[in-house]
Amino acid sequence: MSFTVRILGCGSALPTTYRNASAQVVQYNGAQYLVDCAEGTQMLMRKYKVRFASLNHIFISHLHGDHFYGLFGLLSSLSLMGRRGTVYIHCPAGLQEMLLSPTSPLNLDEMDLNLEFVPLDPDGFSLTFESRRLEVYSFPLKHRIQTWGFIFREKSSQPNIRKEVITKYGLSIAEIVAIKDGGDLKLSDGTIIPNSELTVNPPEPKSYAYVSDTVKVDSIVPGISGATVLYHEATYDNALAQRAVETFHCTAGQAAEIAQAANAGMLVIGHFSGRYRSVKLLENQARQIFPNSVAACDGMEIVIKE
Repeated sequence: MSFTVRILGCGSALPTTYRNASAQVVQYNGAQYLVDCAEGTQMLMRKYKVRFASLNHIFISHLHGDHFYGLFGLLSSLSLMGRRGTVYIHCPAGLQEMLLSPTSPLNLDEMDLNLEFVPLDPDGFSLTFESRRLEVYSFPLKHRIQTWGFIFREKSSQPNIRKEVITKYGLSIAEIVAIKDGGDLKLSDGTIIPNSELTVNPPEPKSYAYVSDTVKVDSIVPGISGATVLYHEATYDNALAQRAVETFHCTAGQAAEIAQAANAGMLVIGHFSGRYRSVKLLENQARQIFPNSVAACDGMEIVIKE
């Protein structure tokens, strides 16, 4: 299954000429999932050829403007494009009131687009979306206001039947289904062929964790353990650890410590303060603790693979 992430913006509160504020698109098996939506997100979606038509789910981590102000324009554009059906917005409860209030710039009476709000659970890891092959969990972080992270997890697949086995034993559809469900094969003479000789294990499920604005929160580690790729905010370099505490953010080193504790496959750091034109210092600091670290940049595509 295709599983990628397109970074649309990896800056913090103040957009700059070299870095946009937070937004990214997770693509899984042809479906697009928008995670955060800063100003200018829809323009970046066009720039990087993200298909608006397949956008059915939007995940908003918290209600600071650099994470959701672009939502008003995006929803208006979807309506102008003639989009029908439902868009599900997984978000803090207060966003619904903002979007639907009489003073909102959105005129829902003139929109054929239906908005359905899915409030995020403030207590622990909680399933907020599920499809046949994918689950998305939200989890609380620690910022100046209520904030959540998200983890996109593939569901475990059934084992694959060895091709030669089907021909060798002339398996019926019913037998194939039973074997994929974990059963052994009983031959006509009573011989039992164990399931382990009939199947091969499927690929390990892949996952992508998104940790938005937060101080270092060790309690999230069990829930994101083994993430194939972890995106973690790293607003400041290590020398500004006290500033990070004061503003409820993380340093590059702290992000790397979380990746190391979670045994992540890869760490991508982002949400950089506008004071950094180059983030090579932060990338190097992360790599000193967690070698497989990379700094995000706008337009980066991350392929989630084993």
